[in-house]
Amino acid sequence: WPIPIMLDVTSEFAQSISIGNKITLKDKEGFSLAIMEITDIWEPDRIKEANLVFGTDDDSHPGVDYLLNECNPLYVGGTLDCIDFPHHYDYQHLRHTPEVLKQKFQEMGWNKIVAFQTRNPLHRAHVEMTLRAIKEINANLLIHPVVGMTKPGDVDHYTRVRCYNHVLDKYPDNSAILSLLPLAMRMGGPREALWHAIIRKNYGCTHLIVGRDHAGPGNDKDGNPFYGPYDAQDIIEKYKDEIGIQMVPFKFLVFLPDQNSYKPIDEVPDGIDYKTVSGSELRKHLDEGTDIPDWFTYQEVAKELQKSRPPKAERGFTIFFTGLSGSGKSTLANGLLIKLLENGSRPVTLLDGDIVRTHLSSELGFSKEHRSLNVRRIGFVASEITKNKGIAICAPIAPYKKDRRFNRKLISKLGGYIEIYVSTSIDKCEERDVKGLYKLAREGVIKEFTGISDPYEAPENAEIIIDSSGIAPEKLVDQIYHKIKKIGYI
Repeated sequence: WPIPIMLDVTSEFAQSISIGNKITLKDKEGFSLAIMEITDIWEPDRIKEANLVFGTDDDSHPGVDYLLNECNPLYVGGTLDCIDFPHHYDYQHLRHTPEVLKQKFQEMGWNKIVAFQTRNPLHRAHVEMTLRAIKEINANLLIHPVVGMTKPGDVDHYTRVRCYNHVLDKYPDNSAILSLLPLAMRMGGPREALWHAIIRKNYGCTHLIVGRDHAGPGNDKDGNPFYGPYDAQDIIEKYKDEIGIQMVPFKFLVFLPDQNSYKPIDEVPDGIDYKTVSGSELRKHLDEGTDIPDWFTYQEVAKELQKSRPPKAERGFTIFFTGLSGSGKSTLANGLLIKLLENGSRPVTLLDGDIVRTHLSSELGFSKEHRSLNVRRIGFVASEITKNKGIAICAPIAPYKKDRRFNRKLISKLGGYIEIYVSTSIDKCEERDVKGLYKLAREGVIKEFTGISDPYEAPENAEIIIDSSGIAPEKLVDQIYHKIKKIGYI
C-alpha cells in the first residue's frame, strides 16, 4: 500500500501484550470485527513516517496533524481473521462490498467502469467532467464518494449523500450509480491517489478519474500548496501497468458565460471571460446567506448546503477563554454572558471553570491527566450546545495546547469557534490572587499549579488576545462583543 495502515495503541496496552498473542479488534460499540495475531510491536519514527508518506512534517497538513498529534505512541502489526464487517445504520442500500459491486456491474452489463472519487458535493462542473469522461471512453460511471474521515471543515456525509442523490438525476438512464466508500482519507496527495486507484481496481473498476490536486489538502501555513496540481496524475501514470487500472486525467473546468458552457482552464483563449467558485468562496456565500450562482450548482444542491450550513448569524458557536488563574477569564466571561443575553438571538450557557468543577468534574483532581480530561469534557458539552445552535461560553485555564486543539477540532465541525487568550501577566495574576492559590503554590502546598510548578502553553492561533491589566472589564467585554459581531456570529 502506498499509504500505510497502522493499529496505534497506548504504551500501557503495548506492555500487556506480546508477539504471538491474539487480540480482538472491536468497533466503538464493542462489536467484534476481527482477531489479530500479533507479529510486531514497535515505536515508530513519526517525523520520518510523515516525510515519507506525506512529503512534509508540517502539522498544518491534516494527515500529518493526525499522525503527530492524535495517534497513540506505539504500533502493533499482525495477521487478521475477519469475524464481521463494521455495522452501519445509515444508507445501507448504498454500502457495497467489492464482491457485491462487481456482481452489480455484471448484472447491469457494464464492462468498462470509470470511478469518480470525491469528498465534496457534486456541482455542475463535476457532472460535466464525469459526463465527458464516460463519453470519451464509452464507459459507465461509479460515483464513489468517501464516507469517513476527510479534511476538517468538509461537508458532512449525510448532506453530501442527499446532494449526490439529487445529482444522479442529471445523468442519462443506466449510465451512473452511487456507492459509498468507507475510508479515512489522509489527504496524502500523490500517494493517496495511487491508493485510491488500487481500491477502485479491487471494486471492479477499469478506470479512475483523476483531477487537479487529487486528495490534496490545499496550502500549507505559508500559503504554498503541499503538492503540485498534477502530481497525482503523474504518479498514477507511472504505475498504471503495475496497478492494473487506467487513469482518465482531467484539468480544472471553468464556466464561460458567453458560451454558457464549461471548458478546461488551459483551453480558454486569452481575453475570454470565465468564472469559477472556490471552496472558500462557496463557504462565504453560505456564511453570509447570499445566493449561490445557478451556473455553479443545481438549486437542489444549493438548498441542501444552505440547510446544512446556515448563515453565521443563525449558527451555534463557542467562545473559549483560556489564561492563567486570576487573568480575568471569569469576569470577562460573565460580562459577555450578559451582553449576549441582552442580544437574545440564541440561548447562552456559561461553562466557567469553577461551575464545571462543581457539576461536571467533581470527582477529578488536578493532575495533568485530570486537568486534560476536565477541559475535554467542557469541549464536549460546548460542542453539543453549538450543534443545537446555542452559544457556549467556556472559561477554564486550559493550559495545554493539545486539549485546546482537540476542542477546536471537535467544535468547529458543528459551528463557530472563537478562542480568546487572556494574556494577563503572571505578576498581575499573583497580585490579584483572591483565593490565595499562588501563595500556596509558592509555598509548595499546592503541587502542579499552572504558571508556577506546571507550564501554561500559550495559544498560537487565538482569534482574540486580551490583557486585562489596567483596563475596565466593561470596556474589554465591549471589545470582545464587537469583535464577535465583526466575525459575523451576531
